[in-house]
Amino acid sequence: MSAHQPRVVVLDYGSGNVRSAVRALERAGADAVLTSDRSAAAEADGLVVPGVGAFAACMAGLHRVGAGEIVGRRLSGGRPVLGICVGLQVMFERGVEHGVETEGFGEWPGEVVQLEAPVLPHMGWNSVSVPEESRLFAGVAGERFYFVHSYGVRSWVLVPGERVAEPVVTWATHGTPFVAAVENGPLSATQFHPEKSGEPGHRLLRNWLTTL
Repeated sequence: MSAHQPRVVVLDYGSGNVRSAVRALERAGADAVLTSDRSAAAEADGLVVPGVGAFAACMAGLHRVGAGEIVGRRLSGGRPVLGICVGLQVMFERGVEHGVETEGFGEWPGEVVQLEAPVLPHMGWNSVSVPEESRLFAGVAGERFYFVHSYGVRSWVLVPGERVAEPVVTWATHGTPFVAAVENGPLSATQFHPEKSGEPGHRLLRNWLTTL
């Protein structure tokens, strides 16, 4: 491993096939490994929390490997975390699917609900609306990214007077607007799959790696 190759752990908690995320991170320049080892996840330069499937099932898997404690300790120490797809959704307060409400990690306010759109799931390439101050989307703000989901965060309400830096929130639209990505200090997340988004996704992962 070269001195300039960050070590990244993709958290393994039983969420489908996430080998593509490992390969994409390696291609982007990381020394990436898929593991549920808590020490490795805590000590890596970057931690990726992937997610495929239902919110409740992903939270159950994350609890089994102690992900809440791992993520919380990393963020309190300013150590970068990247959530992907349901890995973005679980960072919010709760998810509601088929009438079942499941608590998330609560790093951000809001809930994950079904998208209001004529066709679900939202599957395929979509453009995003990126704030100028985004670092994650540097050089790819005008590109399209690959989404596969039926649920998302459709509103973002910050409590006035919060003494924290306001997150950089990127939006997309499928039927109605939803959160496509968030950048908030050491915690970043995307609703789309950068590892399935071709060259734009590759560039986005490289942008994230430069923050490690």
